[in-house]
Amino acid sequence: MELLRTTVSVLWILLLNRIKECCAEEVVLLNSKESQAELGWTSFPSNGWEEISGVDEKYKPIRTYQVCNVMEPNQNNWLQTGWIWRQGGQRIFIELQFTLRDCNSIPGVAGSCKETFNLLYAESDWDLGRVAREDRYSKIDTIAADESFTQGDLGERKMKLNTEVREIGHLNRKGFHLAFQDVGACVAIVSVRVYYKRCLSTVQNLAVFPDTVAEAAFATLVEVRGTCVNNSEVDTDSPPRMHCSAEGEWLVPIGKCSCSAGYEEGHSSCEGSVRSWK
Repeated sequence: MELLRTTVSVLWILLLNRIKECCAEEVVLLNSKESQAELGWTSFPSNGWEEISGVDEKYKPIRTYQVCNVMEPNQNNWLQTGWIWRQGGQRIFIELQFTLRDCNSIPGVAGSCKETFNLLYAESDWDLGRVAREDRYSKIDTIAADESFTQGDLGERKMKLNTEVREIGHLNRKGFHLAFQDVGACVAIVSVRVYYKRCLSTVQNLAVFPDTVAEAAFATLVEVRGTCVNNSEVDTDSPPRMHCSAEGEWLVPIGKCSCSAGYEEGHSSCEGSVRSWK
């Protein structure tokens, strides 16, 4: 019996993979690399995070933030983004690109040097302003580097860029701020990209399915009813439906539409037949 359950589960997964109809669309809420002017995020205290100009891996000008107060103990440096309107997104993804220096490569550094920083967020219905209380923030994760750079890498201009993705949800307010807390690292935030996923509008079985925001819960499927294209009607008692997954992919099409009398199915549409014109 257990083998049968396992076999059925595997077959169901394979079926879902076969009937995916469309890839997810990422709706970008923030991309710091696209800013042509100063980002103007809030840094507290003033001798902590510093905004500087730089270039990305393609030598495109970008704005970055860095902090490197590793010689002084008891660091607590905060960097707060501007208010981010979530636009209905429920499961929000945060993609960070950053570089971080190896503490062992810094001569004379105190034992308080860290090789991590904290990522946090605060939900709100409006901009919290340039200074938000720490107790308003919830921690998302402690971010560590897969690769840290050394003094030798600096000489060779090898910065060893790291990319990490984290997510938050289910969100209830209209938007949120992100924050980066440094507690004694030598780190540079190269880029921050924030987005959510949705199932992109598509036509399946002669039914139109609109853009649909993916739910926050990973295993949740949103059932969406389709609307028959022009000159078509529901083929059975079951209206056309599909399911939008948490990853923003259409799954499990059910029901369909058929072309009305005098029309023939074309490319996702119903067109007048030759006979109907005679």
